[in-house]
Parts: sequence; C-alpha cells; structure tokens
Amino acid sequence: MKIQWYKIVVWILIGALVLFFLLAVWYKNRYSMDAAEPYTMYSKTFDRKLLIATQGSTFKDSLVQNVVRYYENDSVFIMIIDVSALPEIDPGDFNATLVLHTWEYGRAPEEVETFVGKNRDHLGKVIMFATSGEGNNSIEGIDGLAGASTIKDIFLYTDWILLKLDALLPREKSQAYFLEPQHR
Repeated sequence: MKIQWYKIVVWILIGALVLFFLLAVWYKNRYSMDAAEPYTMYSKTFDRKLLIATQGSTFKDSLVQNVVRYYENDSVFIMIIDVSALPEIDPGDFNATLVLHTWEYGRAPEEVETFVGKNRDHLGKVIMFATSGEGNNSIEGIDGLAGASTIKDIFLYTDWILLKLDALLPREKSQAYFLEPQHR
C-alpha cells in the first residue's frame, strides 16, 4: 500500500507545528520574568510619590532595592507593583513612575504598551528601563534606557535612574546636600 505524498506533507507540518509550540513553551518558561510582589514603603501622606512597576528577577530586584535605599531618608512614598498591574494605575497619582521591564518576543510586555497608550499626557513623569539580550530595545518617544541584565552594570543603571528620578522628585531644601560657603 502506497502512502500518498500529501499525507507525508501533513505529518511533517503537524510535526513542525508541535516542535514550534514546544520551543515557544520552553522559551516562555526559560526567559519570562517572575511576578514581582507588590508592597509599599513609607507614608502615603508624603507629598512626593514614586511608583515602581517591575518584574521579578535578581537584576530588577537589585535596581528596586537601590532606588528604595536611596530614598529611605527622604519623605517619598514608594509603591512597588508588578508590571501586570500597570493598566489599572493612574500615573497622575504619582510624581514619578519607574517602569522596569524585559523586552520579550521583540516588544515590551502588553501591559506596558497599554499603560503607555492610555497615559500619553503623563509620559513626562515616566522613566522606562528595558532589559533585553542585546540591551538596545526601548519604546520610542519615552524617556528611558535599555540594557542587558548584567549585574556588574547595576550601579551604572542605578545612577542613571536616580538622576532621572531626582529631576521628578526634587529633594526638599532641608534634605538637600549643599555646602555652605566658607567665609574667612
């Protein structure tokens, strides 16, 4: 009994689709980010408010810890959320929003794109940091930086983020570090 050529082609296509599906599942499990645990720091009554939307990874967790540590002696309320919650957030409630996300499948996560699309009027208060393998992907028209998740560069990225955040969350005069001129 002869096997017809179209049956062979169908089986090859089915095999290719199954292989593609398995590779997609493996890629998603291997490279997708964990969910970040939401929490808040300091008092909601503070005038200056910072929202940090992030994904769970050692690199992003370190960036968040560095930012929180930097503001620990300032009167800044900090809310940390997972990027999946971004579409429900009103950035008008915050003086600054820092979004840390991974570039997946050639684009930002859908929640980040939705947030950007819904909040065009508040993008001047939004800072993005996108991680990717190449470290060169970012959302066009948004103040941001892209880089690889390289722990050795964590302080370089932290300094850049804090420089941008300080412009949006200026320190109170009593907390600013100014040197008084010396008179002789």
